[in-house]
Amino acid sequence: MGEIRNHGDDPEDSSNHIHLPKKPKLSSFITKSQIQQEFAHHQPGVARLNNGSFGSCPGSIIAAQKRWQLKFLQQPDDFFFNQLPTQILRSRTLIKDIINADDVSEVSIVDNATTAAAIVLQQVGWAFAEGRFHKGDAVVMLHCAFQAVKKSIEAYVTRAGGSVIVVHLPFPIKSNEEIISEFRKGLARGKANGRKVREEGVSQVFVDAAHAVGSVSVDVKDIGADFYVSNLHKWFFCPPSVALLYCRKSSLSSSELHHPVVSHEYGNGLAIESAWIGTRDYSSQLLVPEVIDFINRFEGGMDGIRDRNHEAVVEMAEMLAKAWGTSLGSPPEMCPSMAMVGLPSSLGVLSDGDASRLRNHLRDQFKVEVPIHYQPLKDTAAAAEEVEGGGADFITGYARISHQRIKSEGKFDMTYLRWWVGS
Repeated sequence: MGEIRNHGDDPEDSSNHIHLPKKPKLSSFITKSQIQQEFAHHQPGVARLNNGSFGSCPGSIIAAQKRWQLKFLQQPDDFFFNQLPTQILRSRTLIKDIINADDVSEVSIVDNATTAAAIVLQQVGWAFAEGRFHKGDAVVMLHCAFQAVKKSIEAYVTRAGGSVIVVHLPFPIKSNEEIISEFRKGLARGKANGRKVREEGVSQVFVDAAHAVGSVSVDVKDIGADFYVSNLHKWFFCPPSVALLYCRKSSLSSSELHHPVVSHEYGNGLAIESAWIGTRDYSSQLLVPEVIDFINRFEGGMDGIRDRNHEAVVEMAEMLAKAWGTSLGSPPEMCPSMAMVGLPSSLGVLSDGDASRLRNHLRDQFKVEVPIHYQPLKDTAAAAEEVEGGGADFITGYARISHQRIKSEGKFDMTYLRWWVGS
């Protein structure tokens, strides 16, 4: 499979310079009817308030994906040896520009954030085995980390002799500074072993920004992390599943990072390894150019979509909080395209099981798809007594609502929310 490396993966080759498509003129912006057509495949009558989990893929992108799948089936050899390497490089180059990376070699395309976490934490485990990290060295993570990331830390770090420091964030959260303050406390605990490699005593920084691209502006040079992952199928309109993994060039040598699925390209660099992990459907990784074209059909492009999503989700959240007499889980400025809204205590969400049952009830009875989260109070027994006594001065359940501009109005459909306000 060495041929895959011979199709222009040298970013210095001027023939491989790929530029972001120009935004269309005002007259060519997408129309209301075209938006309706793009998402006509969505099940009618369902309130999709959970874009954050699986995203919303437009019909034109689904059609483009089918064309790539057909190209593979029509002539697999030509597709894998000639078309696939070039097209993946094109997607990587466009991603480089979107996240403001220095070099295309810093960008790999993987299935999802879970795969990226395995890649990063696998090399941490090897560092323990090879003596670059030592028993007792710690990983510092937020308590709200994605469960798959927690399991990867268990699989690759804990088993290798590393320890884990969990930073518990307060919730509701009041500001970015509150998060930073709590994380610094966790870092201070990690310094107890006396090792200080960089500012704050941190050797490597991995940011699991699963929702970032398409929801917030991303500048990896400004962020300064060694590793940064974001899914592209949540807020960037790609079909599932596809994610970018940024690995800062100065952080590690290419020999230290490898895809966990070992194939013919092992040792040729993470980006090349990730581009060939056996016979599979790579079509979702090839659609970044088409997705950018779709996004640029909206006035303001990605910036415009982000701004409208933020305005709409804050309006939705504040409406619900007012109707319920509750509050948001974070200030509006910390709610890009999603918001946590406190549920009335009368619903009695006092466990993860209660939250799951309420979510299923809303799906089955009201056709509303929305994640429900249980947030325990410090005194759970007191909360239970409050519920039994009819109290309503606390919040133990939150609805995580999302807004994506898939409605022709560019705003949320109030009929989708009738059940929330009891109309």
